Amino acid sequence: MNFKLMRKETDFIFGIRPVIEAIKAGKQIDRLLVKDGLQGSLYHELIRVVRENGISYQAVPAERLDLVTRKNHQGIIAWLSLIEFQKIGNILPVVYEKGEDPFIIILDGVSDVRNFGAIVRTAECLGAHAIIIPEKGSARITADAIKTSAGALHTFPVCREKSLVRATEFLKESGLRVVCADEKKGKKASEASLTGPVVLIMGSEDQGISRELLSMADEIVRIPMTGTIGSLNVSVASGILLYEITRQRSD
Repeated sequence: MNFKLMRKETDFIFGIRPVIEAIKAGKQIDRLLVKDGLQGSLYHELIRVVRENGISYQAVPAERLDLVTRKNHQGIIAWLSLIEFQKIGNILPVVYEKGEDPFIIILDGVSDVRNFGAIVRTAECLGAHAIIIPEKGSARITADAIKTSAGALHTFPVCREKSLVRATEFLKESGLRVVCADEKKGKKASEASLTGPVVLIMGSEDQGISRELLSMADEIVRIPMTGTIGSLNVSVASGILLYEITRQRSD
């Protein structure tokens, strides 16, 4: 990652005590960098607070931190989340209580912020209830992502989970059918049954959906293509499948 292209200084905080206080105040941390070999009582207090709040962090060399800021960061830099992440366990009961069939999207390894923002915008427009992303290996919630989403990221529920497998297991136990998108395998999306409670899993353009998640699929669907280019942009493919699900649900 090129840290010269990262967010402006106003988007992150640094120093051990400021980060501790931000976490205690309930601020959601999007990314936390900790200098390799850092020690001291204040550092151990930070790690305790981080673990109590289930926050992931990355140990990095001091030089990497210095690329972000030359100010006295004390070996700690944190980026505050631009949105408030939700819990999927809190969303599903509300959807069911409304008498609606849950419509959830899982993005496995979609790392481009503009693709992510576009998918959120489409999901909001087509009646999905939430998007789930992994803590690691996913697009960061940046100003570009929010702009591409046309502001939908400020209101549309986004859930960040440590394990997409466990999240998928929870959704299956909650009555949702798992539909995985694949470029070549499975039924044509228009021929598959996509009604009822459903979770649509989309993978990255280069790696696709992980084998573990694919093995959990109740249905694998594809988008038929006749052109010479072998694949669609993930945001475009998501839009097509989201529309098909919405079409079937409204018939």
